[in-house]
Amino acid sequence: RALSANDHLRFPRPWLDGPTALAAVLAVTQRMDLVTTVAPPVVRGRVPLAKSLAAIDLLSGGRLVVGVGPGSSARDYAAVGVPFEERWKRLDEAVPALRALLESEAPPFEGEFYSTQGLTLEPYPAHRPPIWIGSWGSEAGLRRTARLGDGWIASAYNTTPEAFASALGRLREHLRAAGKDPDRFPNAISTMFFYVSEDRATAERIIKDVLGPMLNRPEEELRRRILVGPARECAEKLAAYHAAGARRIFLWPVEDETRQLTMFREQVVPLVPT
Repeated sequence: RALSANDHLRFPRPWLDGPTALAAVLAVTQRMDLVTTVAPPVVRGRVPLAKSLAAIDLLSGGRLVVGVGPGSSARDYAAVGVPFEERWKRLDEAVPALRALLESEAPPFEGEFYSTQGLTLEPYPAHRPPIWIGSWGSEAGLRRTARLGDGWIASAYNTTPEAFASALGRLREHLRAAGKDPDRFPNAISTMFFYVSEDRATAERIIKDVLGPMLNRPEEELRRRILVGPARECAEKLAAYHAAGARRIFLWPVEDETRQLTMFREQVVPLVPT
C-alpha cells in the first residue's frame, strides 16, 4: 500500500505543497509507502527538495519513494525564473545531484547547472530512498528512466493500457542496454483520477466540467483513460492496466473524496480480478 502526493507551485486549481502534504500524514499512514508523484527538482531546487525528502524519510522510518520529473507546467518554471525549455537538460543533472545529497556514500556531482561539491546535508534519510522517474512514455523519457532511475512513473491521463504496455516493452529494452534487470524494475501509474457513478450524466459532468478544463485534454481521451463512470467499467479499465504490466496505480478521487474512496473499495475492488 502507498500514499502519493502530486506537486505543483501553480496549477489551474488550488494545490497543496506536495512534500508538506506527505509530512502531514506521517503519523496515520503507518506502514504505507510515501511517494512523490512527481516532485520537480528543477523547480524546487535540488538542495531544498533533498532536505525535505530526507526529513520525510527519516521521520517515516524509511518509507519514502522519491518520484521526480520535469513537470509539465511552464507557469511553475516562470515562477522560479528557470527557462522552461531547459527542463530536460537540467533534470538530467538534478537527478544525480539529488542522489548525491540523499546518499551518504554517494560521490559528489559536478555538472553544467548543478554541483554538490563540498555540500553535505545531515541528517541523511533512514534508508537509500529509490528515485523513480516520471515519464509519459516518449523514447527519450524511457531512456532517461532506464539510465537515471530506480523505477518508472507513468501519467494516467497521458496513456492507455495499450500505450503503457508498448512503453513498458521499450523500457525493458533500454534497461537491458543499461545493465539493469527489467524484472526488478518497478513501475506505477500516477494521477489516476476517478469518480464512481452509475449515472451517465454525472460522469459526463465530471469529465466535461471538471477534468477536461483542469487537465487540458480532449474529453474523448479522458473517457478512455481514467476511471469515471460505472463501477464495472472502472474495474475493467484497472484490469486492463494490470494486464498491460502496471504494478501500482495511484488513485485520485475527483470530488467528494471520502465517499468516493469508500465507494471504490466497496463497489470497484470486488470486481477487479485478483
